[in-house]
Amino acid sequence: MNGFAPEISNQYVVDLDKHVFHSWSVQESAPPIAIASAQGCSLWDFEGKQYLDFSSQLVNTNIGHQHPKVIDAIKAQAETLVTIAPATANVTRGEAAKRILDRAPDHFKKVFFTNAGADANENAIRMARQFTGRDKVLSAYRSYHGNTGSAIAATGDFRRVPNEYSRGHVHFFNPYLYRTEFNAQTEQQECERALQHLKRVIECEGPNAIAAIILETIPGTAGFLLPPEGYLQGVRELATEHGIQLIFDEVMVGFGRTGRWFAFEHFNVVPDLITFAKGVNSGYVPAGGVVISEPISEYFKSNFFMGGLTYSGHPLAMSAIVATLDAMEEEGIVRYADEVGNNILGPALIELMEKHETIGDIRGKGMFWALELVESRATREPLSNSKIASMKSKFAEKGLLTFIVNNRIHVAPPLIIKPNEIAQGVAIISQVLAEFD
Repeated sequence: MNGFAPEISNQYVVDLDKHVFHSWSVQESAPPIAIASAQGCSLWDFEGKQYLDFSSQLVNTNIGHQHPKVIDAIKAQAETLVTIAPATANVTRGEAAKRILDRAPDHFKKVFFTNAGADANENAIRMARQFTGRDKVLSAYRSYHGNTGSAIAATGDFRRVPNEYSRGHVHFFNPYLYRTEFNAQTEQQECERALQHLKRVIECEGPNAIAAIILETIPGTAGFLLPPEGYLQGVRELATEHGIQLIFDEVMVGFGRTGRWFAFEHFNVVPDLITFAKGVNSGYVPAGGVVISEPISEYFKSNFFMGGLTYSGHPLAMSAIVATLDAMEEEGIVRYADEVGNNILGPALIELMEKHETIGDIRGKGMFWALELVESRATREPLSNSKIASMKSKFAEKGLLTFIVNNRIHVAPPLIIKPNEIAQGVAIISQVLAEFD
C-alpha cells in the first residue's frame, strides 16, 4: 500500500527525523507521525495504519492527496523543462497566471508569483508601499500572515512579539463576537463597534501615512472568524476614503475552501491586492502569489518594482497550478465544497454541540469550520492546554489527523471528502470529546 520497502518502519523514519529542525515547536516534543503514502483523503504510515486527513494537512491539500492529473502534469513538466529563470517567458507560468486571473474580478490584471503565502504577503505590502509612497501597514491582532519579516510583523498573535524587526506595523482588533473586545451583544453591534475602532486607529495613526490594510478575508489560524455582515464593506469604504490599499490574505481560504474561488465573493467586496498560496495547487509544489489590480499594474509599467525571487513562477509549481485549477473546474470541486460543506459537514458539526458541553462555539463556511472548546459554557474559559494535548493524541490514536490551535479544533478536510468520510471523522471527534465532557 505504501510503496516502500518492507524494511522501512515507522521507528526508522522517526529516528531519521531527529536530524530535522521543526518549525514553531519545542524540538524535543512528542515524536511526529511517520507517513509513508496518501491517496484522496487518507494517509498511511509505514506499518499500514490508515489516517483520515481532517485538516488538509495545513489547510492546503484542497484537491486531495495524489490527484493523478496533477501528478501527471508535474511529471510532464519535469521531462520538458524542470527550471527556468523568472525573467524568461514560460508557457506554463503564463497559463497559470491566466487561469488565476480568469477566476478573479475583472479589474485584476497581473499575477506576481512567490514561493509561499508569507512572501506573497511580504510582496503585497511592498507593492502597496511603493504605489502609495506611504509606510504604515494596519493589520489585525487576530491574524497570521506568515513567518518572513513584514509578514510576521503584520501577524497579530504571540509569535509576532520576538520577531518584530520590520517597521511601520500597527494592529487593531477585528470582530469576534464570541470573545468580543467591544462589549457587543449582537453581530450588528460587533460590526459597528469594530469599524468605529478601526476608524479611530486610522485617524490616530494618520490616514496619509498608511499604505495598506491587510486582512485575512476569514481569519484562519486565529479561529476561522467569519466577519459579520457589513464589516468588510466598511473596511473597504474606509480604505477607499483615505487612499489606503486593501489587501485580502486568501492564502488559507482561497481556491474553493469556503465554496467559492475566493472567500471575499461571499461578502460583496473586492480588494486592491489578493494574496494566495496553499490551495492554488494543493501544496503539491510550493507556490504562492499576489493578484494585482489594474491601477497598481499600470503604476509598475513605468516604475521599477523593488522585489524579486529566484524561483518566482517555477515551472513545476506552475504545472501543478494549471492541473489543479483545471481539475477543480472539470470535476466541480468548488461547487461540491459549497454543497457538501454547508449541507453535510457543517450541520454534522453543529449537532455535536447538543451532545458535548465542551463545545462553546461552532462557526464556519464551506469546508472551513472551527470548534471552540471550553471548560464551561457559562464562563467561556478556554479548555486547558493539557486537555487539548491529550485530545490531539487521542485523535491520532483513532486515526484522525486534525489541525488544533489553542483551544480550537479546526476542521478543514480536502474539498473532495465523501459524506461517509465526514461521518467517520465527526464520529471520532464525538468519541474523544465525550471523554472530556
